[in-house]
Amino acid sequence: MLFRATTLRATLFTLVIFAVRLNGATLSEEEDHQGHPTKDWPTVGGDLSNTRHSALAKVDKNNVRQLGGAWVSERFDDGSVSLVTPVAKDGVLFVTAGRKVYALNAITGVRIWTFSTAPDIRPERVDETSEALKNSTITEISVPNRRGIAIGQGLVFVGLHDGRVIALNKDTGELVWSQQTGVDQPKKEQVVSGAPIYSRGLVFVGLSNGDARLRGRVTAMDAATGKIAWQLFTVPAPGETGHETWPSFNDAWKFGGGGVWTNAAVDEDLGMVYFATGNAVPPFAGDWRPGSNLYTCSVLALEIKTGKLRWYYQLVRHDVFDADVGTPVILHDAQIEGQLRKAVAILRADGHLFQLDRVTGHPLRAVEERAVPQLASQKTVPTQPFPVGAESILMDCDDWKKEGVPAGFVLGCMWTSAAAPPPSKDPQNVLAPFPSARVSPMAYSPETRYFYAQATSFLTWPRRSPDPYYFDFDRSAPGLREHGELAAIDSRTGRIAWKRRVYAPKGAFPFLRGGLLTTSGGLLFRSAPDGTIEASDAQSGRILWTFQTGMAGAYGSPVTYEADGEQYVAVPMGPSVWAFKLGGELQTTNTAAALPKQEEAFFGPVIDTADVETTSLKRSSFGSGTRYFVDEFAFHPYRSRVEKGAKVRFVNNGKMEHEIVALDGSWSTGRLRPTQESWISFRSPGEHTYICKDHPWSYGQVIVTEEQVDQ
Repeated sequence: MLFRATTLRATLFTLVIFAVRLNGATLSEEEDHQGHPTKDWPTVGGDLSNTRHSALAKVDKNNVRQLGGAWVSERFDDGSVSLVTPVAKDGVLFVTAGRKVYALNAITGVRIWTFSTAPDIRPERVDETSEALKNSTITEISVPNRRGIAIGQGLVFVGLHDGRVIALNKDTGELVWSQQTGVDQPKKEQVVSGAPIYSRGLVFVGLSNGDARLRGRVTAMDAATGKIAWQLFTVPAPGETGHETWPSFNDAWKFGGGGVWTNAAVDEDLGMVYFATGNAVPPFAGDWRPGSNLYTCSVLALEIKTGKLRWYYQLVRHDVFDADVGTPVILHDAQIEGQLRKAVAILRADGHLFQLDRVTGHPLRAVEERAVPQLASQKTVPTQPFPVGAESILMDCDDWKKEGVPAGFVLGCMWTSAAAPPPSKDPQNVLAPFPSARVSPMAYSPETRYFYAQATSFLTWPRRSPDPYYFDFDRSAPGLREHGELAAIDSRTGRIAWKRRVYAPKGAFPFLRGGLLTTSGGLLFRSAPDGTIEASDAQSGRILWTFQTGMAGAYGSPVTYEADGEQYVAVPMGPSVWAFKLGGELQTTNTAAALPKQEEAFFGPVIDTADVETTSLKRSSFGSGTRYFVDEFAFHPYRSRVEKGAKVRFVNNGKMEHEIVALDGSWSTGRLRPTQESWISFRSPGEHTYICKDHPWSYGQVIVTEEQVDQ
């Protein structure tokens, strides 16, 4: 079954809540964040529904070209940069950067207060009755996450990288309370990754795990005190519903993952809070955890007051692709057969949009069970759900076939490949499109009825290591490209209304991270990794305005708010926040920082050495402890640099024979048995590519400089 719900109970609960509203119950202005904002930007998602849509329209399609810089904030301390979505409330803009929280004047950008989260938190800075803080251990990892903060009851709530949530006085920045939501002795990569969400006296956060062999969890805290009201683990323990979807022959469930990477959405009328969960752990070892592995890769609907699971919908069963649900859910009114239905929308990591009934969890648009390729060694499941007629915003397998993969490799796609789907132990040369429709939050415009999403189409080299808990991605293949995708998805059909290519960063994980923003002025705003901020026509996608900040690399999400009668658009770009208004006098730099070119065949660190080995000992870059993988098909180093005339020693440190040859056929080491060596002289400056003749997907590069080696 895909969902479980007590529909009758939920419906009766809804009627009761609506009756309370009709009988005159009202909300304070601070707490009424369910509708689209008309002045402030009170939550990271703009409202409790995460639509990232503002009703402000003073800046529109006709005058957006008149936008100019209103102010640029003082640079953040310690050389820090900000990647957050700011929150604007009562003329103050709240952001985090590095280890600090900043309150800025929303009209001038001048600092009002600054709070450092590490290592400056001391128990004596708060009331002595704060046992949670007195008994805490503050470490250097006690820094704010990269998503943003929440505001409620005169407090600023900040999620930290050690699993802790702190509350600061909104006006002064003084510490009020601190609460650990994870294990007491913080485990590496135990992070409150998503921004906190405040509603009705409670603060909601999720705990992500960085694939660090933890169980994800959702926590609700009393906003005034930080006391935990309830917690729900995303992987059920023995005796709990869903535990039967984990194996009985090991304790995989104890380390099962299901990290909660994003902020929640709240429907106060229904009394429900909605979270999305991440992948199962170990990510690439499906054989270690046969079963559908609830409640990973799912949407969870929980009761606000109790945390009781009302329903769930699993988007990926028994995930072996690291297909986190990594974008916040959006609550919206869906138009189904001429009627408006309360809906929750979520973008699956492969780029498909799902729309579910907010009360029951049933799909609002037809979903089919589609047979998927099987890999017995990964204990894959026979079918996966797909929305009928919907389109992915990412390149599909046929697109990648047309573009081609590096010689020696074969293409294997998540659920459409005729070949065995990755990751696998055999064959070892399968490149796969990464399920990358995540990280960047979507926006939804009730005027166009489009969802707006962005992601990067790119290939990785995922493999199942002999160690089930080893987890990493390899991109040591030349010519791998990245394609940034920006798309509008019609909520009425699930099909793409318009789509265009945008710049994507080059590297191991070239995610587009900034969230999107729509306004009632008919605009779509976004920031880009090349330092550009742009506004487009939300209906057509046509670019109407751009501004180059010159701050490439680190960028946050744009927001809009009204202050002193003017509409501002603000966005963190690198070490500062930039704000814009009509008639602003700061002009674009027209200078983009130097960025890696897509034409570069190789990308990655270059090591100055004349020794190259045929096998690499790789360390996992994920998890709470180091895991190793002896990779017989990866040269060490992948890229080396020597002076002209140098002799490079190639040594076979593996268990099988290798013959290393120049890609252009100009030289060969001859066949090398284990422990044997060969020396090759490089007299021509330039970049020299080589492969293993027996395993032609094993690539390496020697970069030869002009300098002459002393003899």
